[in-house]
Amino acid sequence: MWRDTVRRWLLRRWYDQRGSHWLLTPLAWLFSGITALRRWCYRHGLLQTAVLPVPVIVVGNITVGGSGKTPFVIWLAQALKDAGYHPGIITRGYGGEARRWPLPVTSGSDPRQVGDEAVLLARRSGVPVAADPDRVRAAQLLIDRFSVNVVVSDDGL
Repeated sequence: MWRDTVRRWLLRRWYDQRGSHWLLTPLAWLFSGITALRRWCYRHGLLQTAVLPVPVIVVGNITVGGSGKTPFVIWLAQALKDAGYHPGIITRGYGGEARRWPLPVTSGSDPRQVGDEAVLLARRSGVPVAADPDRVRAAQLLIDRFSVNVVVSDDGL
């Protein structure tokens, strides 16, 4: 319950037109510091990147919810398919309660297991979809099982 209260407070401040968004400045500094530290760790080999054998297109936005990322992912996957590619979509499976990952997602998948957005992507895109909090593992499932040659990552940022 307290998480919802904090989330609502942050969203109100973020979109506030009266100027009280300055209250979020310390959080911006903290986020900037964490991001800089993370980049430093990647640069110095303390964190590893994954290299996949196919191109990956990451669709994301700094705005959470309601900015049109998911419809764009569906459109992009269909456009890639129409252009002769064999795309697949990966998603974190947000809201899914599965105990094992990765999971291929179909139009008949249980939204409680893989998340409702993953099922929506499977129903509307017409391409293979995989859900996993570990996006690399989800992409590998699509490559190995469905022979996709391009991966579209929904909300990868």
